[in-house]
Amino acid sequence: MTLWLIILATMGLSLWAAARVRLTYNRYNEGTVASGVTGGEAAQLILRQAGIHDVEVTHHDEMLSDHYDPLRKRLVLSTDNYYGTSPAALGVAAHECGHAIQHQRAYKPLMWRMAAVGVTTFASQLVMWLPLLGMFTGLIQPMVAATILAGAWGVMMLFNLVTLPVEFDASRRAKDVLGRMGLITPGAEALAVRKVLDAAALTYVAAFVTSLVYFLWHLLPLLTGRDRE
Repeated sequence: MTLWLIILATMGLSLWAAARVRLTYNRYNEGTVASGVTGGEAAQLILRQAGIHDVEVTHHDEMLSDHYDPLRKRLVLSTDNYYGTSPAALGVAAHECGHAIQHQRAYKPLMWRMAAVGVTTFASQLVMWLPLLGMFTGLIQPMVAATILAGAWGVMMLFNLVTLPVEFDASRRAKDVLGRMGLITPGAEALAVRKVLDAAALTYVAAFVTSLVYFLWHLLPLLTGRDRE
């Protein structure tokens, strides 16, 4: 019963955070900023101002899948944000530029996150398949499964914890550079950018809370020495 409550609570938290992002983005993805620049143009200007000339700025059609790829040095924006001139478009573009600047300056949390991608991917596969393997084969003892799952969720929890300063710092840089370069105006435009980026941050907080809860759930029987039925 407790496990089902945890599943429902963490799922509800994640869905709420995702809905909040979409609603906030849609609200401020209208109109044109006073500077008239697009998200793609803003990204180019911000990178150039930071002395970054080896990052490709491109776009694709998937909505709200904007990201910076440090391996290929590509900043990928959704088509709407690349060509958009709304406060939301510029906020998202500047946020991804924040990651590129972090990479250029070897921002330690970003370096830690990049180094942990492989082991975190493996851990995520473990938490997905190990419970099913134990359920259908009965080959894994409960305490052994709890140990493995606690370790896997611990890895994911630490990855999500390191992600928080990476994302918060990128948003801080975005808000600062957009105002400093005159790409957005103080007041309504700056407020819109802040609300979009703050809403996006909630998804990372939700991911951390979820991984922390599951880590503690699997750690508890190890600390108490009692099997779960």
